[in-house]
Amino acid sequence: MKPHRMKLTHHLVVNYDLYRKMDVFEPHWASPEEIKAFHSPEYIDFLQRVTPTNQKEYAQELQKCMFNCGEFTDCPIFDGVFDFCRIYSGGTLDAAHRLNHGLCDIAINWAGGLHHAKKSEGSGFCYVNDIVLGILELLRYHPRVLYIDIDVHHGDGVEEAFYVTDRVMTVSFHKYGDFFPGTGDIKDLGAKNGKYYAVNFPLLSGMTDESYKNIFKPVIAKVMETFQPSAVVLQCGADSLTGDRLGCFNVTTKGHGECVDFVKSYGLPLLVLGGGGYTIRNVARAWAYETAVLLGEEVSNNIPYNDYFEYYAPSFKLHLDPDPELENANSKDYMEDIKIRIFENLRALDGAPSVQMAQAPPSILTREEDEDAVDPDTRAPEHDNRRQPEAEFYTNENDQDQCEPSNTEKDSNQMDADRTSATSMEVD
Repeated sequence: MKPHRMKLTHHLVVNYDLYRKMDVFEPHWASPEEIKAFHSPEYIDFLQRVTPTNQKEYAQELQKCMFNCGEFTDCPIFDGVFDFCRIYSGGTLDAAHRLNHGLCDIAINWAGGLHHAKKSEGSGFCYVNDIVLGILELLRYHPRVLYIDIDVHHGDGVEEAFYVTDRVMTVSFHKYGDFFPGTGDIKDLGAKNGKYYAVNFPLLSGMTDESYKNIFKPVIAKVMETFQPSAVVLQCGADSLTGDRLGCFNVTTKGHGECVDFVKSYGLPLLVLGGGGYTIRNVARAWAYETAVLLGEEVSNNIPYNDYFEYYAPSFKLHLDPDPELENANSKDYMEDIKIRIFENLRALDGAPSVQMAQAPPSILTREEDEDAVDPDTRAPEHDNRRQPEAEFYTNENDQDQCEPSNTEKDSNQMDADRTSATSMEVD
């Protein structure tokens, strides 16, 4: 989960000229109060205070595995850990906020998607669950939110957070069995008001593009028909790609992107997040390609020259080929059986749940600026956090976009611009 993945992704998005089709924003740093909307105060206070040099002072708490952070866990303490959490969580909150106010149709935060974190503990390299925070923000305006997870690992933290509510349906396609986190059986359906609102498709090793497509599309179509969400959150963990260091699937960038395109085709407000991915050159490939998919843009299979060009050797191609030696353990009969059982569970629901929506409750965002109070036809500079520092997004010294366009050019550019909004960040 190294932040270096964001640099590689950023450089591909810029050098494919995709940034020209988006509004790119610098996220605010989520405050402790915003993060405590889901996480326990004790856990967040711990993350704020602990450092590699003082973690021995918390030996008693760590030995009791109170927070599942520190040495000998999958959530080690490093310098700036809480700042890191604040940045990616702020990006997801900002993205959800913009969707709520109709400022974009699609919002992207590739640095988000950390789906394993629980209310009072870290898990699987995830310290703060930005997805849960983003969904909570969306629920202020949307009666029903659908969460879809295509990471190779089960989205256990998000499922657990909404296990007893019918306002969020969680759908996870993941490797199941002797594999982290060990949850996500088809029998895990939700409880109380949330019964049948947790959908799990447990998979075996070697999933191919064709196999994934044959289960993903019909299941999501049935979920859409049954649940009728008003907003969607899509976690695009790239460890489900072929060749991932910790993964075991054989899905290519095109197959992964086809899932993204299918969800996009429903035309619902869509929050797109990153997630796992441990072969970083392939993570950047997938997320750059999926940025293009979300924008409806065609991009070359040849990687454009950029600061990290050598990472893509020896092919220097955007798309991945499947591993011909990796066997697909998912038989057609197995996948069909799981699909039928999921459909039976969905039929147990008596249509989409009715939600009485009153005046929207206060946002969990605690920034001083109030975008609701701003004239939508006037963009006040002090409220505009679009990233346009000098030369940051320019690919060469002859790029004329550094010049202020004429009014005619502005009008033309505005008409052509896609309404996709991205919260993009690099963390050193």
